Amino acid sequence: MTTQEEQTRAGLRFPARFAWGAATSAYQIEGAVSEDGRGASIWDTFTKTPGRIVNGHHADVAIDHYHRYREDVAVMAELGLSAYRFSVSWPRIQPTGSGKVNQKGLDFYKRLTDELRGHGIDPWLTLYHWDLPQELEDKGGWPNRDVAYCFADYAATVHEALKDHVHTFSTVNEPWCAAFLGYASGEHAPGRREPQNAIRGAHHLNLAHGLAVQAMGARRVGGCVNLYAVTPATDSVEDLDAARRIDGLQNRFFLDALLLGRYPQDVLDDLPMEIDFIRPDDMKIINAPLDLLLVNYYSRFTVSGAPGGKKSAAAAPTDSGSPWVGSEHVSFVNAGRPMTAMGWEIDEDGLVEVLTRVARDYPRIPMVVSENGAAFDDVLNDGRVHDRERAAYFEAHLGACKTAIDAGVPLEGYFAWSLMDNFEWAWGYGKRFGLVRVDFETQERLLKDSALWYSEIIRQNRRHEPTDS
Repeated sequence: MTTQEEQTRAGLRFPARFAWGAATSAYQIEGAVSEDGRGASIWDTFTKTPGRIVNGHHADVAIDHYHRYREDVAVMAELGLSAYRFSVSWPRIQPTGSGKVNQKGLDFYKRLTDELRGHGIDPWLTLYHWDLPQELEDKGGWPNRDVAYCFADYAATVHEALKDHVHTFSTVNEPWCAAFLGYASGEHAPGRREPQNAIRGAHHLNLAHGLAVQAMGARRVGGCVNLYAVTPATDSVEDLDAARRIDGLQNRFFLDALLLGRYPQDVLDDLPMEIDFIRPDDMKIINAPLDLLLVNYYSRFTVSGAPGGKKSAAAAPTDSGSPWVGSEHVSFVNAGRPMTAMGWEIDEDGLVEVLTRVARDYPRIPMVVSENGAAFDDVLNDGRVHDRERAAYFEAHLGACKTAIDAGVPLEGYFAWSLMDNFEWAWGYGKRFGLVRVDFETQERLLKDSALWYSEIIRQNRRHEPTDS
């Protein structure tokens, strides 16, 4: 090891008991969409609709994790992970979204969590990562308030079955995406472009979160939000207002609801609709006490409200509308930073910004970075993937985590996105985020150089057992 490498790793020492993890989601990795009683999800329907997914890809097999989970857990153990964040497939547990429970589905997650625990890896379970049972979508989907109560019943079922296997549960992953990409822009399933229903869906996703927290009554439950640092392109009135709007709909709409029990009035004022669907006790339910906040972070938004603003390179891969209900005029501009293969600007300072903001502006709550990672154009060369850009991305963002901790942020863990290359939603299999390369034809797994780097960071932190000071 060179002196520079030693200094880098010494500078990335974290508190004792810091959770070192990687993350995935059920639909992106499991496959087996028609096996052992699993019902159809909105993504099964969406991927089979022409024009929705790049190259017509689907996740019927994905990376076959349903059959290869033991192999995949062995890879996690090889990396030295202390924690693994995964999601449960709702239609695998309740094929129609309500009513009869599919025991074979529950048994799969029992086997998975037993395998994890047998390797000393702590399972972190997410209840919902966008795979709504199709029958619930047929009844109106998330804009239908009843779906939130179905979700609470599902949460109680999963919690009761797995509470002895799992100590950390989270509710809804990135409700912004589920609501606004699913029901406003149509980029994600179910592919609807109904801005007013997107707002209803966002509220009902928040309500589902609160109802699930109540239904589980678990010892350790968290909510999960995807946060962005938001910067105006200039100090003009138009650009400052654009930043307020995007920050409001992306960040404050969810943070204020979960942690303060209210929606920001300026955000409600921006919306082109009457807010007549919030019932008297809803915000109290949504503000149910949490044990931790899961923060997903990838990039910074630079925005402009000026007419004719130039859109950034980070565009949807298929035909879609705007997800920014009431703020469709806002432009997202390039600020000149290096970019990932997704067209997302790399800005680790934004991670410090969002973490310190939550710690400063909201009631104190433990946090973890539950997703953070980057897609690059990986090249397989002589049996290796020398993805130095990805390792540099992780290094920079772990440095940001350390800066936030040193500033007093109660950060308790970091989960790289993602453990393995997988089905990347509307992008199909064309974008690779994984620490582990997957050959989608043969299903062969291969540790990339970034995985070896991350494994060494984990090993160094465990070996030195740093103190909390």
